[in-house]
Amino acid sequence: MKMRKVLIILLFLILSVSSASAAISNSASGVDINVMSQSPSPARPGEVVELTLTVQNVGNKDLTNVVIAVNPEYPFSPASGESLSKTISYLKARQDENDATVVKFKLKVDADAAKKTYDIDISVKDSDSESAVTTTVAVDVQGKEYAQVVTISKSSIDIATVEPLELIITNTGTSPLKNMAVSWEDSTGTILPVYSDNTKYISYLGVGESVTVAYSVMADVNADPGLYQLDITLTFQDYDSNESTIKTKAGMFVGGGTDFDVTYSEGSAGEVSLSLANVGNNQAYSVKVSILEQDNFQATGSTSTIVGNLEKGDYTITSFSVTSTSMMQATATGERPGQAQASSTNTTESQSFSSRNNLLVLIEYTDSTGQRLSVEKSVPIDLSATGATSAAMGPRGTSQQTSDNSYLMYGLVLFVLTGGALYYRKRKTGQSNEDIRKELSNHLKGLKRKILKEGQ
Repeated sequence: MKMRKVLIILLFLILSVSSASAAISNSASGVDINVMSQSPSPARPGEVVELTLTVQNVGNKDLTNVVIAVNPEYPFSPASGESLSKTISYLKARQDENDATVVKFKLKVDADAAKKTYDIDISVKDSDSESAVTTTVAVDVQGKEYAQVVTISKSSIDIATVEPLELIITNTGTSPLKNMAVSWEDSTGTILPVYSDNTKYISYLGVGESVTVAYSVMADVNADPGLYQLDITLTFQDYDSNESTIKTKAGMFVGGGTDFDVTYSEGSAGEVSLSLANVGNNQAYSVKVSILEQDNFQATGSTSTIVGNLEKGDYTITSFSVTSTSMMQATATGERPGQAQASSTNTTESQSFSSRNNLLVLIEYTDSTGQRLSVEKSVPIDLSATGATSAAMGPRGTSQQTSDNSYLMYGLVLFVLTGGALYYRKRKTGQSNEDIRKELSNHLKGLKRKILKEGQ
């Protein structure tokens, strides 16, 4: 009985060993896979990594036609022209490390891969195995160090004017950046930084983060309007203190708008002359001057004139026929100009005297960028001195000044005639010159009173 139990146990052990041997033989479980080296290490996003593997048969059976296959997953993919499997024709049993076979595989790392250690599955199958055995190896990938200038705050600056310039730098890679330097340069020397140099420093910039670097810039006063190139340089270090440089370019237009000064030059008989000066730093093209519709003044005839191009510092004079609406009202009602002014002041107490005498002028021009712009100016003028003669008409439709002049001429002629006659008559009667002079003086006084009375 005991012998029978012993035989059963021995048979069971024999069957177990046979099954284990068959399993080892059928699954190629006697093959060890190890990563010998990785180049580069760590792998870089967007580049190819080469894996060098050692294949070692530690089993008790020689193996033939052993197939080693790589099964890549994100962020790895097959490199162009590279196979994902290698075949080893023979592996003897019980190999040590010195007898191991070396195989190499090349894989492409995705450009957006983040910094991480990734697993790669490698399968092994020999000619006698019914299934493959999978071994997992680890591959280190470092993040991508990259930054770019996402935004420039200005596309144009004026000439000889200090203006702000901001660059927004963004870390678009998958690894942090440190010790970053941002600089720019205009090779022509037209655009230069002021109040600081052209380099700014950033100690650390995390993944996806942005930072704004600010400069103050100025374009040379003698610069020609046009587009200038800024060469921007970004230098930074990765976590291994390896320095990288990125170069890019940006366009900056120098030039643009300008400004004008308009002054009242002179006027006569309802015509107003205006002096127009280009007081900005850029040339103005196709300049047009117009009198706007307004309450206090009215332009008769043409309300616009084109004066052409104006260089910076240049000026021109343009004229318009302009009438004061208050004087026109005085003419219609028969009032004197002073009376019309007083009436206007009483009815518009909230309006200042200066605003009633400001002429609104619109200046339209094309700037150095080709854009059509406009500037509105308020010009103080005084039509009372030049008097638009028609605005000072009396109630009978004749000019008061003309009337006074007529009476004066009439009195002068009358004095000469009557004085001459009187002098001749008195001289003939034998009176002295002194008596004649006194009589002529009294005659002149009486004649003056008569003239003034008729002129009122």
